[in-house]
Amino acid sequence: MLNISRLPLLVAICILQPLSALSQDLRVYQSDFGAQELSARRAKVVDSIGANAIAIIQGAPDVSADVVFRQSNEFYYLTGLETAHAYLLLDGRTRKSALYLPHRDEARQANEGKMLSAEDAEEVKKLTGVDSVEGVEALARSWQWTLTHAVNPVVFTPLSPAEMGTDARDTKLAAVASSSADPWDGRPSREGHFISLIRQRFPQYEVRDLSPILDKLRSIKTPKELELIRRASQLAGLGIMEAMRSTKPGVMEYQLEAVARYIFQVNGARREAYASITAGGKNAWMGHYFHANSELKSGDLILLDYAPVYRYYTSDVTRMWPVNGKYTPDQRALCSFILAYRNALLKRIRPGAMPAKILDEASAEMAEYLKTLTFSKPEYRKGAEGALKFRGHLSHPVGMSVHDVGTYMNDPLRAGTVFSIDPMLWIPEEKLYVRMEDVVAVTETGVENFTDFMPSTPDEIEAVMKEDGLLQKVAPNPPLRR
Repeated sequence: MLNISRLPLLVAICILQPLSALSQDLRVYQSDFGAQELSARRAKVVDSIGANAIAIIQGAPDVSADVVFRQSNEFYYLTGLETAHAYLLLDGRTRKSALYLPHRDEARQANEGKMLSAEDAEEVKKLTGVDSVEGVEALARSWQWTLTHAVNPVVFTPLSPAEMGTDARDTKLAAVASSSADPWDGRPSREGHFISLIRQRFPQYEVRDLSPILDKLRSIKTPKELELIRRASQLAGLGIMEAMRSTKPGVMEYQLEAVARYIFQVNGARREAYASITAGGKNAWMGHYFHANSELKSGDLILLDYAPVYRYYTSDVTRMWPVNGKYTPDQRALCSFILAYRNALLKRIRPGAMPAKILDEASAEMAEYLKTLTFSKPEYRKGAEGALKFRGHLSHPVGMSVHDVGTYMNDPLRAGTVFSIDPMLWIPEEKLYVRMEDVVAVTETGVENFTDFMPSTPDEIEAVMKEDGLLQKVAPNPPLRR
């Protein structure tokens, strides 16, 4: 028998159930880039390949059930779609785009949740703006038909290794080289295997590299991309600041890494952009030290270089501070020199400026600043003088990867370019390495430093370190006794 008093509740449940189901389905597709922006990106690719060509872009391969799938950067950039073993075809003649997706796996979907598949064709077309969606088995037939009557047909596909997760282009290339050098391995890259299949099955097609075209497009960030990088940078800065507060002699490096990662994840950044460089004392001398298993010692500096991935976009932020909360005079002078170098670079960044000229002018300014500093040892001054000659202070592009694709060093800077400023110096006699890193974007009128809210001067950092840290509020648990 129906209880009338419960009728409003039952009606509410009936109304909310479809909305709840819809909200669950919506989580399978990103909400940052609309179909119009994605279509505009694909149109630029078509403009670049010409009317006698097609472009084929592979999505990332599937992962095991205990690993969270992450789409490759290039495929995500053009589709926003997080489906494994998907393919995108762009037709230069018709200017149409097509997605080829695996068919629905009912058992897996019941176990892991909704996944967009070929059976969701109409929904996928609305979300991505592509013209058609088919099963992946239709891809070969489609591109064969597309170029049957073309003269000297051309197929563009990325030849560079796809970036997925913490692996940037440079690290992926290093991994391929390492595999090739192993006489018991020697497997080609996934891209190499795909190109081999194209040439075997369609030998009449000329294969060209799509990577330079995509790299150029990705080099200039849209306002929405800048928003995501800004947020990733904010979280990186907040995580590092929490690590500053938690630093005390006797703390382990991995504990500071954990504190920063907590800040990332609790604010929605589910992945790290790269393995943290959490390095106390001489461990910082190793540029990509990742072990994070040493105890911090009073009198040393600690370096933390760490950033999250926030919805496929990342950052790259570094600070150094004294383990005991107080800079020595030499540490203060060296860190102040690096901070002044950062500021000298920052004030010269603007659209149209040449990076080489920025470096030259900043070096000249810092040579004058160096005359005002006093060091207790001549090797410290020598290390600072060496920094004046270093050409890597405008470090690398930042975007979907921490070492993002593209380059900005040989041309005038353009609005929308994002890169890291990373002034640094080395003192080999003591294996002392000092640096500070921020991520900046060239704007229409100058530059935006995404981490300008962070403490940077020695006084500011010492003040933050006096505050209570998360590690002290939630102390690590001692080993349990049996």
